[in-house]
Amino acid sequence: MFTNSETEQQVAEFLLQIKAIKLQPNNPFTWASGWKSPIYCDNRVTLSHPTIRTYIRQQLTSAIQEMFGSVGCIAGVATAGIPQGALVAQELGLPFIYVRAKPKEHGTGNLIEGEISPGKRVVVIEDLISTGKSSLQAVEALRDAGYTVAGLAAIFSYGFDVAAENFKNAKCPYFTLSNYNALIKYAEEHQYITNGDVQMLKQWRDQPSTWGQ
Repeated sequence: MFTNSETEQQVAEFLLQIKAIKLQPNNPFTWASGWKSPIYCDNRVTLSHPTIRTYIRQQLTSAIQEMFGSVGCIAGVATAGIPQGALVAQELGLPFIYVRAKPKEHGTGNLIEGEISPGKRVVVIEDLISTGKSSLQAVEALRDAGYTVAGLAAIFSYGFDVAAENFKNAKCPYFTLSNYNALIKYAEEHQYITNGDVQMLKQWRDQPSTWGQ
């Protein structure tokens, strides 16, 4: 597993700084799943900040080379993984494709968009990992199409045990530039949150499906 504490803290700082991550322990968000959450993450915001966008692209690129070695293609997960993946592919000088959540309902009905030969060794790019379900659907689609998935890279992970288990079961190595533990550490040290908030945030991560009920 790729780990770099300096990168973890820098990405956490950037995400909090531009409000790509919002922490509201006392006024929780409601996710599409119905879960109540003290945190909301939208890494699309990084694309509007050139310095941060460049840093993330460079860190993803160097970590991919360190973790996965030589690869033949980068694949983004629709939709938020598409721009991040395209930036990484450009940096590496590689072909780029992307994977839809479901096949296109008209025209060719494609699930995978782009043109590369099956058999290529592919790294999948995602913006965020929660349970890993949508990311691993893309991995499965690529494997079904004849590609070899070297692994998956993302900007941030909530660090749920279920995600680690899902990736292990799918035999798909993965890494993220930053994670929930690094975020909470940075947020506490720089007074984005109080000591009381830290305990609440840790409780949520341990029991996300029932927290706040």
